[in-house]
Amino acid sequence: AELYRIYEPETQIQGLPMLAMLSGFTDSGQTISQLSEHLFAHLDNELLVRFSNDELLDYRSRRPLLYFEKDHIESYEPPVLGLYLAHDEAGSPFLLLEGYEPDFKWEAFAEAVADLVDRFEISSLTWVHSIPFPIPHTRPVGITVSGNRADLVEKYSEWKPQTQVPGNVIHLLEYKLGQTGLSTTGFVLLVPHYLADNEVPAAALTGLELITAATGLVFPTDEIRERASKFEAKVNAQLEENAELAKLVTTLEQSY
Repeated sequence: AELYRIYEPETQIQGLPMLAMLSGFTDSGQTISQLSEHLFAHLDNELLVRFSNDELLDYRSRRPLLYFEKDHIESYEPPVLGLYLAHDEAGSPFLLLEGYEPDFKWEAFAEAVADLVDRFEISSLTWVHSIPFPIPHTRPVGITVSGNRADLVEKYSEWKPQTQVPGNVIHLLEYKLGQTGLSTTGFVLLVPHYLADNEVPAAALTGLELITAATGLVFPTDEIRERASKFEAKVNAQLEENAELAKLVTTLEQSY
């Protein structure tokens, strides 16, 4: 069975940067979901490649939605793992690999993405995800950078651990594609652990700014900036009412 289907675009696509944002590993602060929603809402995009759910998806762990209308099924919406052609705010084209992290066939998926990198002569891979971390919200969102862009690692990476980490398919793509010589950059955002279950707009904003630093792409940020300000004010208000939370933040500040 084929792992993906290509929908031929009207325009010639060669030499574009690729962003990757896949859900299913960790998404502290709902960073990936915020970024995906923001990009699809504000930028022109079209589906270029669709990967096969029957090959990659465990339906029983991620049951697709069926819409029941009184006495019949009105619609069925399976999840999409795809490669999209999108244009940034300045009209510059780029590719966006977005959707769920495959449940099966990681090696085959990585090979398929490598084939697409060759086919479209993709110039770079940049990805973002987020993890909970003991850092106070009063400080900028923390960043760990991986990949083979030494300039970006030097400039932005604040935490450089030497450790074993649970595997995820984005790290696998970075590893496999980096071995071919492709320019790769991964940004792991360190979100305050006590806010990790909330939607943290500051994390999404930091993600956009880092993607711009790596690729030169330009994105609208006004809406996210406004939400970030409101969210910070809300958290600070809660600090005044919650002595335990205030003590936690003070302790994190002291150890920062």
